[in-house]
Amino acid sequence: MDALTELNVLGLILSAVLLAMACIKADRVRAWRAGINPSAEELSDASFVAARVILVALAGVGIYLCVQGFGVSDDTAWDDAEFATAVKGATEALDGSSGFGDIYAEDNDTGWIDEYATKIEQEVVEHGGGDAPQYGVNATPADSNTPSEARYTVTGGDSAFCMQVTRTRSKDGDYEPPGIGGGQGTVTVPSYDFAVTTREGGLLTSWFGRDWSPW
Repeated sequence: MDALTELNVLGLILSAVLLAMACIKADRVRAWRAGINPSAEELSDASFVAARVILVALAGVGIYLCVQGFGVSDDTAWDDAEFATAVKGATEALDGSSGFGDIYAEDNDTGWIDEYATKIEQEVVEHGGGDAPQYGVNATPADSNTPSEARYTVTGGDSAFCMQVTRTRSKDGDYEPPGIGGGQGTVTVPSYDFAVTTREGGLLTSWFGRDWSPW
């Protein structure tokens, strides 16, 4: 439970207390005052009516603000259902996609892994829907990733998913920009295909400190 939700719950409790105070009978209050201070001036019925109106009004305002606060809290925090839906949508969008790599990168280059983490985060947020937050998603790469395969722990709110991304070289999709004067180019922009799968739960850590996932 986030801080804003806790504050809203506390507000509802206080509002309930105010309503309970408004329901206390006048005779009971008079008896209580007489027991504490017998010489105190007796309160009129009009005073009790005014006090009840004020207490009910304050409780009503408190309940209204808390309801609005719950709405704000829902818009600023991921719940399990909407995050699961967003991750599923992101997985379907990323699976089977393709992209270009760095023309100067070696075959053992892993620079794409961190870049792809940002792409995952953006896709999850995009598939979150109008009521979901536009932030708070993190895709953390595993330590044991390789140039062709990477695993990420994708978190949002209290939920976590493990996403596996396999990158395959696709020469059919390579791009060769034209050279000077429109002639044949001398560089090739490599193309890669991505296969993406996801399961619920984050990466696990073995006794040797390495991240792994029981796929």
